[in-house]
Amino acid sequence: MSSINLTSLGSNQLKNATTGEMVEVGSLWQDQTVILFFLRRFGCQVCRWMAAEVSKLEKDLKANGVALIGIGPEEVGVKEFRDGGFFKGDIYIDEKKQCYKDLGFKRYNAMNVVPAAMGKKVREIASKASAEGIHGNFSGDLLQSGGMLIVAKGGENVLLHFIQKTPADNASLEEVAKALGISVNVQAGEKPQVTQK
Repeated sequence: MSSINLTSLGSNQLKNATTGEMVEVGSLWQDQTVILFFLRRFGCQVCRWMAAEVSKLEKDLKANGVALIGIGPEEVGVKEFRDGGFFKGDIYIDEKKQCYKDLGFKRYNAMNVVPAAMGKKVREIASKASAEGIHGNFSGDLLQSGGMLIVAKGGENVLLHFIQKTPADNASLEEVAKALGISVNVQAGEKPQVTQK
């Protein structure tokens, strides 16, 4: 399913965005199954909407002993992100972006970032986010992509490894619940609809 070396990934260091404490990634899945939600940027409007979406699972995750962890590639915007209440889990910073590299989360370049950011799916999610009062900014690293990793308790298995192909891609709540083998009682946000002409 996935060729991720959890031992190597687990030795990477993350900084707790609240306490400043450095922790090894592997310590996060040592005693519990964990969802690691990798944001592109804390100021990204689409990322904030995705964070709010996955946070809808928080009660069901807690009831099933699953931790929800958000990870950003830099500190820029983390305070505003936390204060905005977009995410219900703990937040960490991957200051060296080593997890992003190890998990294959691509970086855009000056030539492909604008078309990716202006794509139809991105515009539709941004519109939905705006309608829900979620706004963003352009502070920080605009070139990083993100994704999600779900690791079983003890670090024995990768349950889901999701890599964004565009800034609008995210693992659906159904995919997350299925990967975890749990049932959830939440309503996913309206999916962007593509109208055929």
